[in-house]
Amino acid sequence: MRTEDFNYDLPEELIAQEPAAVRDACRMLVMNRESGELEDRIFRDIEEYLRPGDLLVANETRVMPARLLGAKRGTGGQAEVFLLREVKGEKAKPYLDEALTESVNQQAIWEVLVRPGKRLKPGSGAVVDFTDKQENVALSAEVVDWASAKTDTAAAGEGQDAEASAAKGERIARLTTTLPSLDEALHAVGHTPLPPYIKNYAGDEELYQTVYSRREASAAAPTAGLHFTPELIERLKANGVRWETVELEVGLDTFRIVDEDDPTKHKMHTEFYTVPQTTVDAVNETHAAGGRVIAVGTTSTRSLESAWDPQANGGEGAITARNRDATSLYLLPGSTFHVIDGLITNFHVPKSTLMMLVSAFSSREHIMAAYHHAIENRYRMLSFGDAMFIKPTK
Repeated sequence: MRTEDFNYDLPEELIAQEPAAVRDACRMLVMNRESGELEDRIFRDIEEYLRPGDLLVANETRVMPARLLGAKRGTGGQAEVFLLREVKGEKAKPYLDEALTESVNQQAIWEVLVRPGKRLKPGSGAVVDFTDKQENVALSAEVVDWASAKTDTAAAGEGQDAEASAAKGERIARLTTTLPSLDEALHAVGHTPLPPYIKNYAGDEELYQTVYSRREASAAAPTAGLHFTPELIERLKANGVRWETVELEVGLDTFRIVDEDDPTKHKMHTEFYTVPQTTVDAVNETHAAGGRVIAVGTTSTRSLESAWDPQANGGEGAITARNRDATSLYLLPGSTFHVIDGLITNFHVPKSTLMMLVSAFSSREHIMAAYHHAIENRYRMLSFGDAMFIKPTK
């Protein structure tokens, strides 16, 4: 197995630059998980494929206003800081500055991506200021360290990994604000981050949020859920389809392709996830009654499969509740799926970990054939694009 096995030619003009005019009116490519048989449908037709007693599980995290555009203090040069995840507890203590307690209302330590990386290095006094609409500095970010194994969520370690992390602009930054809270500051100056392949979207940023999103915790949207409308969800429930949620705080790997020739050498960043007991109970009840568990997106898939404990239930294995546990689960062809029976997803970036996940759930051959069909039939691709439903075989 090579990374190139998950590559395909993606015409740039098929990369959707804006969302569908009506969320559930986008196209949906339906693929039989076992046979690879394909059908061209509309997303709201998902009702025809779900049965009473089936369970949909969606990631309800909301995208943070994590993209910060500002100016480097002292030079005025343009700079960007992209928030990935907060560093808390003992890991954050070395970076907190007690001397700031009287001059700021709040400080917090975050893993971030910075641009330009060459001018934003630790130890160089690199501070970026972000101003609100009234040109008042509402938030500042000081680069205090390289992203490294010093945090429990960073993938970079020592030596070459640390150097690679530095080259990619990965840093640890101390955020400070004079506003009443960091949350208020972020909403005053931050922007909803869009993937880098969406170039000039200037529309409603709320359309990059799912209609059921709740707590702001992610650096990117769980995009498979963008196709649902409140009305569609209510119709499904009225038809006897259950709806439950998980949380996975989507992080850096959403934006990455695998750059090693051998995909097994790729290091997944750790992300935090929550699977509540209500969802665990719904999964167990659904399977016991002969229903199917359908994951809405790859992040829901990783949450559910990460919650599988092979030692539970007397060694037979079972899904167990989790509360903001850490996962770096990497699903490749050959991986076993213990919880989900079907998957609603989008079309993914070539050579990404998500291409490998969907190939693991069905087969590489079926997925590549489906993608070629989608391109030949001019499906809209990637985050704002059309949907794919890998339907259960039972």
